[in-house]
Amino acid sequence: MHIVEETIGDVLVEIVNVDRPSYNEAEKLKEMLSEKINQGTNKIVIDLSACEFVDSTFLGVLVSALRKVTKLEGDLRLVGFKPAVRAMFELTRLFRVFETYSDLKEAVGSFNK
Repeated sequence: MHIVEETIGDVLVEIVNVDRPSYNEAEKLKEMLSEKINQGTNKIVIDLSACEFVDSTFLGVLVSALRKVTKLEGDLRLVGFKPAVRAMFELTRLFRVFETYSDLKEAVGSFNK
């Protein structure tokens, strides 16, 4: 599976193990996140460490999930940007929207502050 889901404490972690996520992976992530958010999950970390590039469709899934989880008084945080992914977030100014972290432990721990 290209997207691995695990729970650390009360934080849902979605690990995207694809170097260039396509429309298919974006749709799969959207389905996975929607299901968990609909069940009440409101603390989510998306690990993009394996991604060399993300496109606008994938970014749209992240923004949509952030909106949904914010309605539950939660947050969606991101971790693990390679240079091209970081550049995409800077270009689209999404760094202003998402909290980002350099490693998974730090991102998960940020919910307990």
